[in-house]
Amino acid sequence: MRHLAAYLLLQVGGNASPSAADVKKVLSAVGIDSDEERLSKLISELEGKDVNALIAEGSAKLASVPSGGAVASSGGGAGGAPAAAAEEKKEEEKKEEKEESDDDMGFGLFD
Repeated sequence: MRHLAAYLLLQVGGNASPSAADVKKVLSAVGIDSDEERLSKLISELEGKDVNALIAEGSAKLASVPSGGAVASSGGGAGGAPAAAAEEKKEEEKKEEKEESDDDMGFGLFD
């Protein structure tokens, strides 16, 4: 990840095709050692490719991945409020029960 970040910083800074030496120079400027194997793999995979196009392609792929929150939010607004309040009450009761069970240990933390 650090190699990619340095590569992208170099591109934003005006270097259209950063080399491994350029990336090493950026990383060493902030005290980070570079991994030769990973760096050479990154440079070889990005060689001759437009990073902006790769980012756009990756974003399009991620957009098709379903997220867990999108399905749950499809309920009605007015009907969901009482159910949410009931769930909160149940959670509070469970938390209170947990706290009480901790008191049964016979000693306190600061006693």
